Amino acid sequence: MEKTDESLTNLIEKAKLGNQIAFSALLNHFWNDVYGFQLIRTQNENDAEDITIQTFSQAFDKIHTFDNSYKFKTWLIAISKNLHVDLIRKRKRNVLQGSESGNTEAIKKVLDDAPSIEDSLITEQNLAALLGYIKKLKPHYQEVINLRYFQELAYAEIAERLGEPINNVKVKLLRAKKLLAEIIKNQKSD
Repeated sequence: MEKTDESLTNLIEKAKLGNQIAFSALLNHFWNDVYGFQLIRTQNENDAEDITIQTFSQAFDKIHTFDNSYKFKTWLIAISKNLHVDLIRKRKRNVLQGSESGNTEAIKKVLDDAPSIEDSLITEQNLAALLGYIKKLKPHYQEVINLRYFQELAYAEIAERLGEPINNVKVKLLRAKKLLAEIIKNQKSD
């Protein structure tokens, strides 16, 4: 679905106000652009996906700083490029030092919003079928779905358990729900 500049601006403004549905729509709209950019740069699917998740996490955390006189996609790509450069520097430093540095980013409280379309599709499925669909996701998406929906952990608890920033958890969960909804839709149409 192609979005007009006006509707994208509207989504960005809603996201600046903390609207989770707007965040999800922006993630869905720009995911392939950022992921494709990183896949070309890294030549590694896992690194590309990790950097893409971090890109949206950082973008959503700092969306209030976005200047509407620029293209949102360009802003995301710039964040993504900087994260990739940081990753390369960190890996070089770690190789030289022979140790990992800890993540000191503070975990922030995130409010849940009303169930999305993906949430509704997920809850409609019976448990056995749903577990079969979940097994089709990549392991890290399976884990975040399990922690959120089966163990009913809050975002902060998931972040703590995974050792990741809370915004990374939010982005992974948004992406996992979107992929799971696509799997379910494809199975229903077969």
